Amino acid sequence: MNILNFGSLNIDLVYQVEHIAQPGETISSLAHQVFAGGKGANQSAALARAGASVFHAGQVGPDGQWLVDKLAGLGVNVQHIRIGDVPTGHAIIQVDHHGQNSIVLFAGANAQIDRGAIDAALSHFDRGDILLLQNEINDISYIITSATERGLTICLNPAPFDPEVRAYPLELVDLLIVNETEAAGLAGASDPAALASLCPRAQIVLTLGAAGAQYHSPTEEFHIPASQVEAVDTTGAGDTFIGYFLQGLTADMAARDAMARAVKAAALCVTRPGAMDSIPAADEID
Repeated sequence: MNILNFGSLNIDLVYQVEHIAQPGETISSLAHQVFAGGKGANQSAALARAGASVFHAGQVGPDGQWLVDKLAGLGVNVQHIRIGDVPTGHAIIQVDHHGQNSIVLFAGANAQIDRGAIDAALSHFDRGDILLLQNEINDISYIITSATERGLTICLNPAPFDPEVRAYPLELVDLLIVNETEAAGLAGASDPAALASLCPRAQIVLTLGAAGAQYHSPTEEFHIPASQVEAVDTTGAGDTFIGYFLQGLTADMAARDAMARAVKAAALCVTRPGAMDSIPAADEID
């Protein structure tokens, strides 16, 4: 069983601030750092650090080769990442002294992936393999439909959420992972049962931040509370959770055990700055 993560790769520009800037306000930053990021890349890094074998597909610009090299160094297979002419996507991230963040995204190369590249990547995977998707690249509906035709299991994390997600072929999704904002955008409420009506064949995971996570399937429901920690930076916590949870399922863990491990990993992630660089290794969790 292989995992293909078709997702974004971003350069994260992180600014430490006293408080998140309000409309019309100009503030000074206390510090500035540059990190590897993008929900797709972060989740591939989390999968690899959790112990999974993961392939990443996506696109960067000429300025993004170091992101590809970084993922490769973490053990991610990068043969399906293309380097194009459009600049690499980036994120401008404000992080306040409580660890909360505000993010502005520029899609860049992430929004320029053509169907030839999609078809070429998917051609290496077949029935029984897993496709992981977020919402930071283009042509998601085409990728879901094409992967389903090949028999892949579809795992969708529709983040960041926008109304276009409602038009995706959600009935083809096998595992849906959302936070409360994404759940409300999709179903009008943070209710796993309402989400299940949109994704009738899917296992549903609702992440609740400091309150942990909730699981719903046709046969099982449960809640895992979060570990209590002092947050430094919440960027990447959800991506860490997803990587560890999905790795646990592919390692034949029960959903409850996989989620408990993922919650611990996310809690450790928020005690460190950055996104990809804050993802813990498996031996730290176990």
